[in-house]
Amino acid sequence: MTYIFLTVGILCLLYCAGILISGVFGSWFFLIWGAAGAGFMALAWMWKNNIISRLPAAVKLLLVIVLAAGILVFLFIEGLIISRFHSKGEPGLDYLIVLGAQMRDSGPSKALALRLDTAVTYLEENEATLVVVSGGKGSNEPVSEAQGMFDYLVAKGIAPERIVMEDKSTNTKENLEFSQKLIPKAASVGIVTNNFHVYRGTRLAVKQGFRTVCGLAAPSDIPMQANNMVREFFGVMKDLLYGNMTL
Repeated sequence: MTYIFLTVGILCLLYCAGILISGVFGSWFFLIWGAAGAGFMALAWMWKNNIISRLPAAVKLLLVIVLAAGILVFLFIEGLIISRFHSKGEPGLDYLIVLGAQMRDSGPSKALALRLDTAVTYLEENEATLVVVSGGKGSNEPVSEAQGMFDYLVAKGIAPERIVMEDKSTNTKENLEFSQKLIPKAASVGIVTNNFHVYRGTRLAVKQGFRTVCGLAAPSDIPMQANNMVREFFGVMKDLLYGNMTL
């Protein structure tokens, strides 16, 4: 077990360092991999020095129960997230909502560009569909996410009159809440976001009263997928606890 803990710890630390060096991150969440790496290294040291084996039996049993329960909850939520990875939407939707992600000085982040490219493909195939681009301006962004998405879509050949901007939201819940006010109540809606985010996006939309809603999954930035999946687990748990969505 010492070598297993040590190996996992090193891998976590290397992954954290790789994200940091690449500069592709949009938040500091990836530092959790550094914390996890340090934790596994500590476990390796404790196992090697027989510290864990010297704990009282009741404490060891409690640790096993808590660990097993945590793993089961994590796997269950991850399964729900993965279940929407290949959502294709439906043809002829009245509206798309493209959920915002980070804008950089050079344009949309990789995650956001993938969402927008997926929206472009759909809009080209469904010429009557309108699109809401949703996202405000963060402190580290040159323009609002909505403005950046508008400019990107127009550059890709989407007519400006087909694009509705929502530029006040700061998170996924607000993306949907504020966008809903710009859409007729009876409209059919497709939520465009990266595959790991579709489950939460559509469940939040259902909770907010969208009548006809489906997901349209964009690809993800593969090197960031592990980080995104772990982050999304915490996002789902937070929104469940806050009552923003149901399973």
